[in-house]
Amino acid sequence: MRIPLIVITLLLSACSDRDVQKLESIALNEGSKLLAKLEKQSGTFSEEDIAKPQSNTGEKELVSGKSVVGHRNFANAKKVLPHIFTGPLQKDIYCGCDYSGKDIDLASCGYVPRKNANRASRLEWEHIVPAWTIGHQRQCWQEGGRKNCSENDAVFQVAEGDLVNLVPAIGEVNGDRSNFPYSAWERNPTPIYGECKTVVDFKLKRAQPREEVRGRIARVFFYMHERYDLSISKQDRQLMCAWAKTYPIDEWETERDQRIAALQGEGNKYVSTPAALSSQCS
Repeated sequence: MRIPLIVITLLLSACSDRDVQKLESIALNEGSKLLAKLEKQSGTFSEEDIAKPQSNTGEKELVSGKSVVGHRNFANAKKVLPHIFTGPLQKDIYCGCDYSGKDIDLASCGYVPRKNANRASRLEWEHIVPAWTIGHQRQCWQEGGRKNCSENDAVFQVAEGDLVNLVPAIGEVNGDRSNFPYSAWERNPTPIYGECKTVVDFKLKRAQPREEVRGRIARVFFYMHERYDLSISKQDRQLMCAWAKTYPIDEWETERDQRIAALQGEGNKYVSTPAALSSQCS
């Protein structure tokens, strides 16, 4: 027999606090018995099913430490990146400058600061696909920007710290490029950083990287957009396909990918398996 809610409410109002606590205890006990009965009958529910929420697609358990294999957040990724970019790999991406620790040897590539000499002398870790591109459409970004995503969004944390997407760069160029998309508009652009061949168009908000690294950038671009389900415009796809085909994989890129795979557990298939490019550029 089902007792009307109004009757239950009147009965409870007449009870002392101690009586109410006893009734709550009985209800919880009966509820546990009912759950156990349902579980035994159907096999549908388990303690793990109830206690553990489903993971979102793309989430991975993050690791820390310099020798542990797995994905890292950006803070921990920066700790292992110096171990990847050693020997012949130890050059900044945009101008080809040598560096030691966090100090850029500007003379090694003929770099002349455009505006910020202090930042120009400092090494920074550049996201080829900007953090803004990865996160600005996510709910975490709408609620609190990049900081909120870095602290609370598991998928963004993995993407922001993905070693495939991170390269050493002169701090000033990294700052000037900001989150501008890559482009190509002039064969011999007017230099803005001395002998460095990378240029930034502040008016149209775009960056043209030097030719030597365009293929590397394109293959990282495709990896990130596929790995994290990012949208690609028709114009960007055409440009990146052209770069990937025009500038083939070199020893620098292959060695870097092998080192990343050893630390992260996965590298860039567009480097390790060149034929995979056909899935993006038919």
